[in-house]
Amino acid sequence: MAELSAIVEWVKGSTKEEARPNAEITRVSAMEDAERDAAVFALDENALKTAIASRAGLILANSRLNHPDRAVTDERVVWVRDARYGFAVLAQKLAEGSFRAEIHSTAMVGEEVEIGPDTSIGPGVVLGERVKIGRACRIDARVTIYPGAVLGDEVIVQSGAVLGSAGFGYAASPETGEYVLFPQQGRLVIEDRVEIGANTTIDRGALGETRIGYGTKIDNLVHIGHNCRIGRNVVIAAQTGISGSSVVEDGAVLGGQVGIGEHATVGAGVILGGGAGVLSGKKMQGAGRVFWGRPARPLKEYLRDLARLRRGGDPRA
Repeated sequence: MAELSAIVEWVKGSTKEEARPNAEITRVSAMEDAERDAAVFALDENALKTAIASRAGLILANSRLNHPDRAVTDERVVWVRDARYGFAVLAQKLAEGSFRAEIHSTAMVGEEVEIGPDTSIGPGVVLGERVKIGRACRIDARVTIYPGAVLGDEVIVQSGAVLGSAGFGYAASPETGEYVLFPQQGRLVIEDRVEIGANTTIDRGALGETRIGYGTKIDNLVHIGHNCRIGRNVVIAAQTGISGSSVVEDGAVLGGQVGIGEHATVGAGVILGGGAGVLSGKKMQGAGRVFWGRPARPLKEYLRDLARLRRGGDPRA
């Protein structure tokens, strides 16, 4: 439950001076389901009209909709720079009140494990020896964290994820062709505020480390190979696979089912469309540039190739 004054501070918003100081909000909601205890959000004029007509107790609206020539008088409106972002912040703050920090009785905790305060360890979790987990983390049911892995503060790991497993690296005998596992004795470091989806797997380093940077969000069913370095505030959608020793720099966005070969680099702010394929050793650079296709190439080039194929022409022409 939160009062209006607290909500305005959380979302860095502004209200009419006469707005009710004691409005109490307990949840966020879709507009059609909203009641007086719920908050909704509006990104455009039509959404704002719908929100005002709803029963919601609070409306987060983009400040660009607050036109002096047609002022909104509804006292429930809180003006924010980005209503969608503010709505997400509010939802997170409201959820904090229901969070329970505990270690479930069925969790298996190895020797020399360090668990920070206000951290929740779910049922069936396995924590290997010397694992370190920071404060206010949430480790959901049946997560496995291999020995030596390090998690920072406020990390969320959803059910079934496997962190710090051995990487897929082998050396072949020149005489027989037999494969022998190359040493996989490095570590995995997950920095603060990273979120990892269900059934995602992240390998430890071979001799060095695999590192996931601050604030990165990883969807379900993603695989990240050994010695990868993922930067800060990266977004990786479901079924993406990143081969060993690849680098994804700060702020990059990877769509669903992206495939990245080994020793490749995805530059800061680069966007890879769903299903894009990055060849081993390739470097994709340019903040804000969109790459698509297999192999991935700039969006305009990819669309031009598609048009040629539709006309029956040679895409290499």
